[in-house]
Amino acid sequence: MSDTTQEISVDEVLAINDPGDIGREHHTKIDRFMINVGNVVSWAFPLLMVAIVAQVILRANGMNQAWLDDFQWWVYGVAMLTAFGYAITTNSHVRVDILHQNYSPEKKARIECVAIGWFLLPFIILMADVMIHYAWASIESGEGSSSPNGLHRLYILKTLMPILFIVSGFAAIAVLRRNMRVFTEVTLASQLLWAFPAAVFWMWRVVHYLLYWFVYFTNPDIVARRITREPIFDWTLTVAVIIIVALIIFGLVTSRRKGTV
Repeated sequence: MSDTTQEISVDEVLAINDPGDIGREHHTKIDRFMINVGNVVSWAFPLLMVAIVAQVILRANGMNQAWLDDFQWWVYGVAMLTAFGYAITTNSHVRVDILHQNYSPEKKARIECVAIGWFLLPFIILMADVMIHYAWASIESGEGSSSPNGLHRLYILKTLMPILFIVSGFAAIAVLRRNMRVFTEVTLASQLLWAFPAAVFWMWRVVHYLLYWFVYFTNPDIVARRITREPIFDWTLTVAVIIIVALIIFGLVTSRRKGTV
């Protein structure tokens, strides 16, 4: 009889067991950091399951524990936001590959770069920006649980939210660079071009906050809420675009000079 045993590649075995080890030779320190954090935080899901079962049993016996309800949300929030970054790094998120799976590696990489640089990164930067204000408001108010017997210091959980979005942003940048290496050289100009909306939005926020604090410290009598109403803030986005375009031009000139040496 002929041997009909089908050989299974190492990558196929790892795909079933540990997506964090697929393409490990191409991972950067940021990739490995995100994967290691994900592996540690993944233990929160068994803990979450125990907390849910315990609360169901206690509630059925008339011993409802409000702090257990809060604890479930704390664990679930941290775990899911960490999983977001982990899925970006390991490409283990849910996707429909009806067409994508038949494309060449170069075409796949280009699609990934557009998706990450023009759609995902702007969203992550936006969420990190919003969550920083959200967390700061919670810290200032000393926000706690809505229940007297719940878990207080809710601002700790809300402070973790912008941090995890920032970490996910670094993970997305690492994946963007990894895909760019498939079809082009990773330079300052190429990175800014493939992530142009994200770069502009990020620079816009940088210019906005630098200007905000400059006005705040140079005009001690001004009301904080009125700072952003100053006419100069109407130009922050334009300044951000100019800076990014200037950096792209600088990167292109620098790359050409290196290429002629």
